[in-house]
Amino acid sequence: MPRDRKIKKRIIASDPIYKSRVLTRFINRLMLNGSKSISKSIVYDTLGELSGDKKEAVRIFESAVKNVMPKVEVRSRRVGGATYQIPVPLKHDRSEALAIRWIIEAGRRKRGKPMSEKLRDEISAAANVQGDAIKKRDDTHKMAEANKAFAHFRF
Repeated sequence: MPRDRKIKKRIIASDPIYKSRVLTRFINRLMLNGSKSISKSIVYDTLGELSGDKKEAVRIFESAVKNVMPKVEVRSRRVGGATYQIPVPLKHDRSEALAIRWIIEAGRRKRGKPMSEKLRDEISAAANVQGDAIKKRDDTHKMAEANKAFAHFRF
């Protein structure tokens, strides 16, 4: 595809039960081998375990994602034979995508429990600003802070 064209962003429909676009992105990201029904059942079980009230469960979930969302990330850039890690501010969509990915990865790394329990633990930890996904966000921010001196290479 030529570089001069802009790629149209696909609009993701809101989840039919919880009316949340973020939840739909989460379900799609959790899905393996095209089995969306399994992914949906895992996420709905997780939200059911988080809270009996649907609105409360979605509020906890969305606050967890918001807490994990990074503000900056580092990108590698070659300048004169050296590779620098350059801090770059993130747009909302990219930040949200990273947060969702980190929560799912943190859940998958745990062993010995069903996925819905692992996700519930990670989401509730992230909602309380704790857990592996929050640690990943903090590490990303630290790396960006440490490489702040190279920010002028961004352009």
